[in-house]
Amino acid sequence: MRGALAFLLVVLAANAGVSMSEQKPEGGVIPTATQWTLDAAGPTQRTAIRSVFLLYCPNTKMKGTGFLLKDGLVVTNAHVVTGCTPEQMIGMSSTGSQLRFKKMAKDEAADLALLRPSTALSGGLELGSDQDPAVGTAVSTWGFPLSYNGPPPLLSVGYVAGYSQEQVGSRTVKHVVVNGAFNPGNSGGPLFRSNDDKVIGVVVAKFHLYPPYVEQAITTLANTKSGLVYTGTDEHGNRVERSEAQVLAMILEQFYRTTQVMIGQAISVSELKAFIASKQRELQQD
Repeated sequence: MRGALAFLLVVLAANAGVSMSEQKPEGGVIPTATQWTLDAAGPTQRTAIRSVFLLYCPNTKMKGTGFLLKDGLVVTNAHVVTGCTPEQMIGMSSTGSQLRFKKMAKDEAADLALLRPSTALSGGLELGSDQDPAVGTAVSTWGFPLSYNGPPPLLSVGYVAGYSQEQVGSRTVKHVVVNGAFNPGNSGGPLFRSNDDKVIGVVVAKFHLYPPYVEQAITTLANTKSGLVYTGTDEHGNRVERSEAQVLAMILEQFYRTTQVMIGQAISVSELKAFIASKQRELQQD
């Protein structure tokens, strides 16, 4: 049992990071997988593929998705960038080019963030209308779910199942509820009506389907240092030690994160437009 838990600890630690050094383009050549994806996609989907980025915060090992707007700003979730300065954030395009940033604005209540790239980018996506898509509308997103790191993003599809409200203090944030395979790593990706490239939302999370007492139990285990201590190595080669209870919490949390739960959420485009309007001038200033 101890050997199995130690092995799982090493695997979990190894999967926590994202290797960005392996995805640099050689001589400007588009990676083969990206070219295959572009060849198989229609003109509308190609716009999204070229506008979506893998985003990574080295300080927290948090990976997510971001997308470029026509005004040159990159949209993602606040929880993807929290813990890093804009200069520390790393982006990777579907062509394998690395992207760096010089400014950032966040709205943690709405879980939205804007990044201004260090170098101006062309292309990008447009925002759709504020009209809520009808329940049953087919929707899709491009992104980098779970341990998949590209270079081309993957397509996830579903349909609008309803709407929910996220209450943060006195503020209410509108979410689109989607019946679709949106997973960790898809966070920050653009939501589209199927066969359209106008952004109607920002993927944010999937529902926690286990009861609150289970989540509390996992949190308690993660902070418990009792039992046998297991030693492993993280993705940087550093020695890490975890108690038996902490390893169990990691396994349970990883199991939840990698389980295909077919209910996800996206922040409505009206929330995104309001956030951009409040921060655009700040981000454009040098």
